[in-house]
Amino acid sequence: MSHHLDALRAKECRIGFVPTMGALHAGHVSLVEKGLSENEVVVVSIFVNPTQFDNPEDLEKYPRSVATDIELLQTVDPERIVVYTPSETDVYGDDVVSEPFNFGGLEHEMEGAFRAGHFDGVGTIVKRLFEIVEPRRAYFGEKDFQQLQIVKKMVALHKLPVEVIGCPIHREEDGLAMSSRNARLTEAHRAAAPFIYETIKTAKLKFGTERAELVTEWVNLQFKNHTLLKLEYFVIADTTTLKPVEKKSLENTYRAFIAVYAGDIRLIDNIALN
Repeated sequence: MSHHLDALRAKECRIGFVPTMGALHAGHVSLVEKGLSENEVVVVSIFVNPTQFDNPEDLEKYPRSVATDIELLQTVDPERIVVYTPSETDVYGDDVVSEPFNFGGLEHEMEGAFRAGHFDGVGTIVKRLFEIVEPRRAYFGEKDFQQLQIVKKMVALHKLPVEVIGCPIHREEDGLAMSSRNARLTEAHRAAAPFIYETIKTAKLKFGTERAELVTEWVNLQFKNHTLLKLEYFVIADTTTLKPVEKKSLENTYRAFIAVYAGDIRLIDNIALN
């Protein structure tokens, strides 16, 4: 991979990068298309990273469809996309463990509070892939907004020469945020799942006139008696620190973050509030 990309760089090709865990969908395609609009070549990695899973069953069941993924990417651009599908040994050698990171507290909020070691795994794999691919720009979806902020922090801490670009959440027609996990939803859970986005859209309206505490109470109430969806957390946080808001300030920007279980499938979403 390094040899191939060095040859492209020798021809003054700018390299964009979209790291994925496969099971590609239109949201991934939008990242690749953004990358193609700003670079001569885009590398798409497909690697289900074991160190960012706190649940072994979730890792085992994570959808894998490399052949289908490659077919999809060929329809986007058959010439300018490089697909990289490393093995665990390629990435980790013989020791599949995470490197410890200090992200200044970003790693302890929300996802970090519920998924032990998750962001050490994310930091480890993204840093390693950046070292292998050496992209000029890398593209991440804002559905994983906390991950996006952590990757930006990791790049700053390690002084990596990569511009990290966040791209808008891609949604189904009914509002459900696109995710590789959506394919595992039962018919009933898939029909119920758009309730998540509808709820945070209403929370955004309420945040304009109500305290964050009251908005949070309202969201919890909406899920309390839902028969198919179980709320894990709803947090209104500062977009920079990711800490829950205590008192609104016109000088700060806020985002609402949510994690919900539909059966055994965990879905996350978020929305900008101001």
